[in-house]
Amino acid sequence: MITVIEQAVQARLVATAPKVEIIPVTLCYDRADPFAVRMAFPAPATLEGIEVSWTFARELLESGLDCPSGGGDVRVRPYDADRTTIEFHAPEGVAIVLMATAELHRFLERSRAVVPPGLEHLYLDMDHSLAELMRDTC
Repeated sequence: MITVIEQAVQARLVATAPKVEIIPVTLCYDRADPFAVRMAFPAPATLEGIEVSWTFARELLESGLDCPSGGGDVRVRPYDADRTTIEFHAPEGVAIVLMATAELHRFLERSRAVVPPGLEHLYLDMDHSLAELMRDTC
């Protein structure tokens, strides 16, 4: 059974790294972290020149396809009928990308096949998570 979904998509970078307009982005969903999705940006598209990943709620991505969602570091909203805007807020600045809404829907549909919404709690490994938490504090 598939437990990790990765999907390459194209994004149009609206803000941050000048001279980079279209960038490849990798979307990732892992059943081991069932509430989250990850977006990885390649080194040439970042100010630091290293790959950067953002992890945020799958539910935020899902709800942001239909109406503005998020009030923190990641915000998602429809741009037009075919594209979705995702904003990433960091102390260094704001990056805004436009992505094809159909690609995001396809990714989310694939993630729902791995872990259906509402059943994420069944895939959490609480013993492992607690052990990691305790290891980090000692």
